Amino acid sequence: MPFSVNGILYALALLLLLWRAEELAEACSCAPVHPQQAFCNADVVIRAKVVGEREVDSGNDIYGNPIKRIQYDVKQIKMFKGPNQDIEAVFTAPVSAVCGVTLDAAGKKEYLISGKAEAGGRMHVTLCDYIMLWDSLSATQKKSLSQRYQMGCDCKIVRCPSLPCEISAPEECLWTDLMIEKQVHGRQANHYACVKRADGSCSWYRGVAPPKKEFLDVEDP
Repeated sequence: MPFSVNGILYALALLLLLWRAEELAEACSCAPVHPQQAFCNADVVIRAKVVGEREVDSGNDIYGNPIKRIQYDVKQIKMFKGPNQDIEAVFTAPVSAVCGVTLDAAGKKEYLISGKAEAGGRMHVTLCDYIMLWDSLSATQKKSLSQRYQMGCDCKIVRCPSLPCEISAPEECLWTDLMIEKQVHGRQANHYACVKRADGSCSWYRGVAPPKKEFLDVEDP
């Protein structure tokens, strides 16, 4: 039985729609990073509650179509890194396929939010930024946000791709969570910071107390 023209066009349109959906689903891809790397890469790092949510227009694309973003109104509790003003709004893409982030806007949960600074007390976040519920962070991670991560921003955390692996420069720390524990939030991510020592080299440091200035008695993971 011959296909009608309308049937062929419908089938082509459906294939195009499915292809586009698959393309969008694969559009957001993020490499895993240690929390310290996320801190150092971010313009802004805050602890905050989300108290409101709405969709807003953010200009037009090159074809004249409106660009939509989600605006989360936030109540900043503490700023660990960023401008000399409180962050009042966090913006993100409207869907996860283009790296949009979904946050609970009921105002009951506290988040650690990292991202890129925008003018006027605003910031933009994506799924590739480090965004965690505050209560899910370890004691070491919370303490490291105030000083220790910043101390290691001149260091380089290198992900171990396969065993055996080793550093190639003294300013590197080898991150093995994914290889040994098969997870991003492993022992090194939860309990260690890569800190620069007095001789210019970098090494993992564990503990809630700040490292001594000379950093000689480092405990390796």
